[in-house]
Amino acid sequence: MKKFNVFINIEKEEQWLNEQLQKGYRCTHINSLGLYTFEKTDQKYVMRLDYQEYLPKEKREEYIGIYEDFGWNYIKGSGLGIRYWQKEDDGQNEIFSDRQSQGNYYKRLMNYSLWFGMLCLVFSFMIYKDTRLYHAGLWDMNGALFWKALIFETPFVLLKLLPILMVGIFAGSYYKAYVKYSMLREKG
Repeated sequence: MKKFNVFINIEKEEQWLNEQLQKGYRCTHINSLGLYTFEKTDQKYVMRLDYQEYLPKEKREEYIGIYEDFGWNYIKGSGLGIRYWQKEDDGQNEIFSDRQSQGNYYKRLMNYSLWFGMLCLVFSFMIYKDTRLYHAGLWDMNGALFWKALIFETPFVLLKLLPILMVGIFAGSYYKAYVKYSMLREKG
């Protein structure tokens, strides 16, 4: 079975993948465009996601080896640094078992959100440098011509606004990771 889904929030993606596992579908492949491949299974699995910045081949092999030693199967590492881990549910299902590793995870999530948010912000400045949302003559039109032009141009305006919307989404993601990181620090 194949499903298409796009996520910005890593934790929501992990939650969705675990919901699929609870329905009896184990993930076998994930491509970069958001196409997930599942197969029916009778066994109970759990899935965890991790974000790692670029790792050289040697460090990546060491990283994968450590998780595989604890029974995790490496599904895929996206070009965006997201690592997908899956294993049979044995009661020890967290890849970050102590506060320090959880804190480091939330720091990496904050870094992920910050960089993608900044990338969207730069992209939006490039788009808006010398342009208006609607073309200048639109507001001079009257009657049905105005409404037709407005309806025609609105999808393009929404596309222009998408990078700004993404900045807001990544800012929210950064804030959520920061709150979780702060709560961990207060406990320690």
